[in-house]
Amino acid sequence: MALTLWRRKRRELTQGERAALAALVGSAKLEVIPLLNALDTCEALPPASTVTVTSSPSHGIEATVELAEKLARRGHTVIPHLSAHMVWTQQHLEGLLARLAEGGFRRVFVVGGDAEDHGDFHDGLMLLRAIDELGRPFDEIGVPSYPEGHPNISDERLLEVLLEKQRYASYMTTQMSFNPGAIAGWIGRVRASGVTLPVHLGVPGVTELTKLMTIAARIGVADSARYLKKNRRLLGQVIKGRFGPDALLRQLAPKLADPAASVQALHVFTFNQVEGTVAWQRSMLGSLSTGSRAGEAMKYDRVHKVEGNFEGGQP
Repeated sequence: MALTLWRRKRRELTQGERAALAALVGSAKLEVIPLLNALDTCEALPPASTVTVTSSPSHGIEATVELAEKLARRGHTVIPHLSAHMVWTQQHLEGLLARLAEGGFRRVFVVGGDAEDHGDFHDGLMLLRAIDELGRPFDEIGVPSYPEGHPNISDERLLEVLLEKQRYASYMTTQMSFNPGAIAGWIGRVRASGVTLPVHLGVPGVTELTKLMTIAARIGVADSARYLKKNRRLLGQVIKGRFGPDALLRQLAPKLADPAASVQALHVFTFNQVEGTVAWQRSMLGSLSTGSRAGEAMKYDRVHKVEGNFEGGQP
């Protein structure tokens, strides 16, 4: 039934939708994980990229800042993630903010995180308030949002917290989802509920499908993963078991082009497969500029082992 619906709705993009997609894909933020090989994988980044560096419980928040500093020295615009569960005390926070200020960082992303909660900050909202009390030394602060809900938090509570966070935040980045209907419906609901933060749409980059399914189950979007499996057209860019977000973005194009939705950026979870993701980005931009689907049928010759974590913990 779902496959039939996909075929019925399949159509060519309008000029406005094509322009919206090209703008989002061309300026996409690429997320990397601070693993030991991260700096090497980031060699594939285009010059002056916008990069977000996640917080890894196994490496500590200092590893996030260290990688962010190294990438900034290479000329990239870097957005470090500050995980509340990895900031131990007020003094620790003050030290982190001083280090970020010294490094010239003007943008951060604040999340509760999936590390165990042992410190003074129990969720992202507490950390946002503490940063605000210290003078909010950033031009932009991003926060997470959950189109398909959270495995441990009710939808009502998620909305309540998001409405409170928008007092401190500049935008919200969505948790990874493969269901275009769920994403579009969620945007409509939060807008009707008074959430005005711009959306940065979170999508996976070029990723092994088996790894993607494992991550989806762990972060609580198993329903979305099942949707992906049933709607084979969304798997149109799987080459040798890999996934690219081409079809997902095309399906969402009407919503992405709608000014009322305020989708202002694309946040790509690379899982450190930077080279393949950058190749996808270039190919999709080519297909959008020519108006042809031929440019999307590319192959990725190198597959990098995906390691690390995905921030699917407390918001």
